This record gives sequence, C-alpha cells and structure tokens, in this order.
Amino acid sequence: MIRVLLVDDQSLIRQGLNALLEIEPDLQIVGEAENGQMAIEQVKALQPDVVLMDLRMPVMDGVAATRAISQQFPKIKVLVLTTFDTDEYVAEALRQGAIGYLLKDTPSEELANAIRAVHKGYSQFSPGILQKVIARVPIQSLSVTPELPPGFTDLTPREREVLKLIATGASNREIAQTLYISEGTVKNHVTSILGRLNLRDRTQAAIFANSILPLLSQPD
Repeated sequence: MIRVLLVDDQSLIRQGLNALLEIEPDLQIVGEAENGQMAIEQVKALQPDVVLMDLRMPVMDGVAATRAISQQFPKIKVLVLTTFDTDEYVAEALRQGAIGYLLKDTPSEELANAIRAVHKGYSQFSPGILQKVIARVPIQSLSVTPELPPGFTDLTPREREVLKLIATGASNREIAQTLYISEGTVKNHVTSILGRLNLRDRTQAAIFANSILPLLSQPD
C-alpha cells in the first residue's frame, strides 16, 4: 500500500483528489495539508510514501516545503501537482527535491500511475514539462554523464530511434504511433535502453539523448 499525503490550499481540490485516488486499491490517503508548513508537520507525524504537493500556497509555498521534506526525509518522494508550468517553477521545484511535476489537468488514471512510479523512484512529468527540465536543469544535477557509456554502441537501430523520440519528451504511446509498434514493445525498448546505458529513468535518458543527438542521427 502506497501512503499518500495531499497538500493543496483549496479544500475542494483536496476532496476531489481524495475521492479519485481512494478508489485505487494500492493507494491510501493518510492525510491532508493546506500549506507547506502543515505539510512538513504532517510528514513528520504520518511518514507518507509520496507527497502530492501544490506550489502556490499561503504561509509556506510548495517549493520551500519540498526543500524541507527532501532534506529531512530523503526517502519520501515529492510529486508536484500544480496549475503552473512556467520554466522557473519547474526548475526550482526539481532543484529543491521534487521527483516529478504534473499539471492539475492530468487524468486521474495517469495521476495514480505517476504516484506508483515516483514511489519506485522514477521521475514523472506532464507533456511538455520534460523539455523545460532539459532546458533549465543542469545535466550534472540529475547525475547524467555527458560521456558515452560503454553500452551506447550496443544500442540497436530501433533502440536509437526510441531514444531520439524520448529526447523530444514523447510518451510510450506517441513513440508507438510514430514507429508503428505496440506500446508493450516500446516499454521493452525503454527498459533495454536504460539497462544498456546504466540510466535511472527516462528523464535521464532524455537529457542524455539531447546531449548526443548528432551521434543518434549517424547511420550504423
């Protein structure tokens, strides 16, 4: 069971999220907070696995709360859920320890899957957010080396195609449609790519791919 803390200054939003997520058999809403200070207190008391964090709140905003939670409770994952997608908000939230950044128009099923993913340590982003990460967050801060790993030469032509599309921020579904293959096949390719390149998740893969796009475009 994944224990989730909801943090948002609007009670209606919290109620809606509670109703949507409580129907998921593996998710449990253990508490709510209406500002960053309350979020820190609730984290101390409840020890959730994932904090669903809004950004603009009174008393203490979500960025400051994310920083405090990440420093004091590094095992607890913070997933931003907000209406703001400006570069500054995205970059600052990630610098302070957020592992993902979703917009509030994210479908409930995708939100539930994102919570499961960040609980496992995988970054999650709404469409378009990943490009802001690539543009604003230094590669070094996400532990991606600009040097080619030994496994790069082992990538198949199809895996290179998939990696190029990951670099654009394309989802598995979009990659499948572009390459005329199934989503399951895309997932297998992504898993293989991460393993060969010794990367943690597709965010690292996207940043790495953007740093070597000319090489990805070279014929074998």
